[in-house]
Amino acid sequence: MDPPNPSVLAAALEEMPLFPLPQVVLFPHAIVPLHVFEPRYRALVKECLATHKVFALARITSASLEDANGHPPIASVVGAGLIVEHESLADGRSVLLLHGQARVRITELPFVAPYRRARAVVLEERVVDVAPTDRTALLASATAFAAELRRQDSSFSFRLPAHLAPGALADHCAHHLLVDAVVRQELLEELDPRVRVRTVTTQLALQHAAVLREMGGVLH
Repeated sequence: MDPPNPSVLAAALEEMPLFPLPQVVLFPHAIVPLHVFEPRYRALVKECLATHKVFALARITSASLEDANGHPPIASVVGAGLIVEHESLADGRSVLLLHGQARVRITELPFVAPYRRARAVVLEERVVDVAPTDRTALLASATAFAAELRRQDSSFSFRLPAHLAPGALADHCAHHLLVDAVVRQELLEELDPRVRVRTVTTQLALQHAAVLREMGGVLH
């Protein structure tokens, strides 16, 4: 699959469709499968397929709050993605794969039914050097945590692409291995790859330790 390319978002930036979800964060490079069944999101997908094939997954920040339109609040930084596979089902539902293209900051537009839209600006990652030791520590934490999960569930599979830059590698690990959606959202908003690498390394170590405590084991 082609790598993320923010230029594919250009046609959608002025009026980007929004697909709010409570626990989902879309990182660049990541692939998220979606099952679309609500009429408003069927309309969203239909219109996207007919135009630029782009929409954003926006994490709902508080499901208990709603605005005058009955909409919950969403994060201001979201993942914009490109529909790369789509299958329509006989009853009108559909399944699709959304390929993350970029972090974007959104300003929501006045609501026009049936779905929410926003003006979006692509956020560029800071160009800084990540220490080789930090990258090595991330790889070690990810490998150790994935191995622990595999020991408990032989069907679990996780691959570390060797070619990814450190920031993209942190995003990959966060997408596949981090449990806390709030932490994943914070990582989506963080444009310094050094901070993302260190944060993901720390979070994976904490998760690994928590799993071992629950299992009564020790760190390997």
